[in-house]
Amino acid sequence: MGVVISLLIIFLWFANLFYALNFVPVNILNIWTYVFVLLQTYFYTGLFITSHDAMHKTVSKNKLINDWIGRFTAFLYAAMRYKKLLKNHIEHHKYPGEEKDPDFNIKTQNFLLWYLTFFYRYATIWQFIIMGLVFNLLKYFYPVESVIAYWIIPSFLSSVQLFYFGTYKPHMKPHLDEMKPHNARSLKLNHLWALISCYFFGYHWEHHEKPYVPWWKLWKVKEERLINIQS
Repeated sequence: MGVVISLLIIFLWFANLFYALNFVPVNILNIWTYVFVLLQTYFYTGLFITSHDAMHKTVSKNKLINDWIGRFTAFLYAAMRYKKLLKNHIEHHKYPGEEKDPDFNIKTQNFLLWYLTFFYRYATIWQFIIMGLVFNLLKYFYPVESVIAYWIIPSFLSSVQLFYFGTYKPHMKPHLDEMKPHNARSLKLNHLWALISCYFFGYHWEHHEKPYVPWWKLWKVKEERLINIQS
């Protein structure tokens, strides 16, 4: 099922991008422009969530398939190196919300400064070179405004979405007792919002508690935790 869901997300990302570039001219007065930007943003987020699940070996039991899907979706997302993502993510789970956590900013809780730090730690010069080459290739076939609207802007918006729901909101201080031992908080129970906002990634304490559970099953872990608390 993990492979099927991953391939579906990849297909939707390609299909939405192809359709938007070819059949949805950019028009700031046309609501469909915004609809396709938001859809592409959501599918971009899905690409990263797929890479993230691959880091936890929950895409496929076959290591080769699991890792190659992780590499492919990381590359599609923003020409990111899966190996570097994996190394940092292991450290994040070992030291969540602490000084050694590569995703945490121990010096400030300011959203913008923390996001810029987060961006700096993951960005590479090769990443920008590859994306620059792809941009110039795409603008050869499509209007520049379409490439910016449907390829660049959704990628940026997705990074903000992932940072807010997957790093900033869950791990920001104060670290309360109910966040132990993961220094992580979760969204309140609302499966529809959790799915729309960030593929259930807002159930973040649950993810840290059971990192071997794929994103599409985290709602079950959330319900189990609430049942345990109530009993």
